[in-house]
Amino acid sequence: MRRLTPLLFALVFAVPALGQALKDHNAKADVFFDADRIEVQDRADRAILSGNVRVRQGPLTLNAARLTVAYAKAGGSNRGGVDVERLDATGGVVVTSATETARGDIAIYDLTRRIITMLGDVTLIQRQNELRGGRLVIDLNTGRSVVDGRSIAGAPDGAIGTGGNGRVSGRFTVAPRDEGSDK
Repeated sequence: MRRLTPLLFALVFAVPALGQALKDHNAKADVFFDADRIEVQDRADRAILSGNVRVRQGPLTLNAARLTVAYAKAGGSNRGGVDVERLDATGGVVVTSATETARGDIAIYDLTRRIITMLGDVTLIQRQNELRGGRLVIDLNTGRSVVDGRSIAGAPDGAIGTGGNGRVSGRFTVAPRDEGSDK
């Protein structure tokens, strides 16, 4: 049983590490973006960015093929900027922080609730550790991350986000140790 201790330690701490790393992320920080094209639908309070989309908020970066930004007018008026409420990204979505990378088909960043959800063939990489599943949910309030085998409910077979076998899989690296030790 002692030989499993490092593996159990890795299992217990690998997934929450991403959430903990982002726990203090400032969801109210300015959001910077660039893309090949932007369409502003001001009456609908949204903007659609497409083509090589890159979004940055503090140390968090999101890359995707397409991004829909839902916003509210700051202070409820037409006088100032906007308050970004939600980002919906599709197409080869990659979210990176200083120490982790998450990939998936779709990502939803609810800035109001401070929750990031990735769906469809999700991969989370932290150093040499890797997890794969159907869905990753990162709660920036609590620092809790969950990877599960779920994908997009009700989507037809073969649709984006339905890949995988409904299970979580991964690889955890174990630090080398003295072979003479049984710890």
